[in-house]
Amino acid sequence: MVTTTAKRPSALAHATKKPSFREQMHQAREDAIVLAVNKLLAEKGFESMTVDEVANEVGIAKASLYKHFPSKEHLAAAAMVRILQRTQAFLRALPQADSAASKLKQVARWTMGVHLDGEMPLLPSENSSLRATLMGHSAYLDLLTEVSDQLGEWIVQAQADGAISRDIPAIVVLYTLFSRACDPVLGFMKATGQFSHDDIVEHVLRTCFDGLSAR
Repeated sequence: MVTTTAKRPSALAHATKKPSFREQMHQAREDAIVLAVNKLLAEKGFESMTVDEVANEVGIAKASLYKHFPSKEHLAAAAMVRILQRTQAFLRALPQADSAASKLKQVARWTMGVHLDGEMPLLPSENSSLRATLMGHSAYLDLLTEVSDQLGEWIVQAQADGAISRDIPAIVVLYTLFSRACDPVLGFMKATGQFSHDDIVEHVLRTCFDGLSAR
């Protein structure tokens, strides 16, 4: 008993050990890389972004970048993990008392805002090498599953409440919400200069949830 008890403080100290300066610098550089990748993916998309551009954006040699991420696909995966972490945090912060439909609209509004702010990484719908990397990335898959499950739960509840048509399969509603995050309509409307940021979000939000029919 004495031996077991004596081990606990040591285990606790190990678990709460502060990262070394070197570890902190490593993490800071990795964060800077992911931020640069996110920016370039939002501006140019995966196909046009190059590893050289990422290295230049961060101000490091390409060889140093490869010490953190072995490929362009892994860079994109890291950016997707980061945006899913932000999404997860947003979902968890929504008021529990809000209706399911209200939560879904808040999520759609937030993702479109992130897109218009140039912070939403844009990936190709079809890319075998990138898809293979994402499907083998446990952190990405875990986050995607958690976000999808939570949205799916709210979709089913909103349909039960009569706020969303029950004739539309829940999976279709889920994909429709996901697509708002990379909807080109947002960029087209922004480029005209005729609409404010908020106007764009509200117009697209209305067409998403209410359709184009006159009310």
